[in-house]
Amino acid sequence: MVDEEKIGRPWNDDELDAIVADYFSMLRAELSLQPYVKSHHSAVLMKQIGRTHRSVEFKHQNISAVLEEMGFPWITGYKPKRNYQASIFGAIDRYLSSNEDIAYGQLPPRVLAVSDDAGMFVNAPELQLPSDRPWQLERLVRKFDAVERDLRNRTLGRAGEEFVLAIEKKRLEKFQRPDLLKRVRWVSAEDGDGAGYDILSFDPDGRERLIEVKTTNGAARTPFFLSENERQRAAASAESWRLYRVHSFAQKPRIFQIIPPLDEMLHLRPDTWRASFS
Repeated sequence: MVDEEKIGRPWNDDELDAIVADYFSMLRAELSLQPYVKSHHSAVLMKQIGRTHRSVEFKHQNISAVLEEMGFPWITGYKPKRNYQASIFGAIDRYLSSNEDIAYGQLPPRVLAVSDDAGMFVNAPELQLPSDRPWQLERLVRKFDAVERDLRNRTLGRAGEEFVLAIEKKRLEKFQRPDLLKRVRWVSAEDGDGAGYDILSFDPDGRERLIEVKTTNGAARTPFFLSENERQRAAASAESWRLYRVHSFAQKPRIFQIIPPLDEMLHLRPDTWRASFS
């Protein structure tokens, strides 16, 4: 039952903790391909906290907006809305700090099947000027760093590369180039990471395609790490080097391409220092 006295009033921490926990319960199910019903979750939550259906749905969309800014996956049916209450940041922080499996999770451990690449490739996000974010959100972004999380998630990275490898083979098969298909190589798996790209593929006309794969479960604008070796290879092999940014991998994978020169499509900032004693 709706508590009339709560209509139009800010949510308290107990209510926010409840809806964040409910949201992540649904997100866990979605990422692991388990069925769930949003309306059932909303009904239980409304009864628990006394908020209206509209208020609950709007708050779910607020959570999606924060997770998108953080480079996290978010529930497909709750489109992000950014006019959020600042206290939502604290509730998300409390939840993730107590649930490291989803904060630093290894999903997905599987390799997705590729039947057709139609609709798989999308346009790259437009380059924008850096925007000011609320300090509480900026703190969350830094604390649960998506770049570091994806970089350390070897299972995710390998699955993304294998996914792209299958797409490239399927593409050459479609163009009836079995000769080129046989020459496709998973370079990073066979030779290690020193080449500056992960997959050697080909255009249908036989030109080489040097593909560096970057995979995330987050949205298209989730930042990523680019090594100096990869940056140099992109510059040296600009005609053939391509970055495939695989995003929303655990839900509905999509890919866009980054083509050198990189600084025309990306903000590149030095992020690490190599320390040594000699």
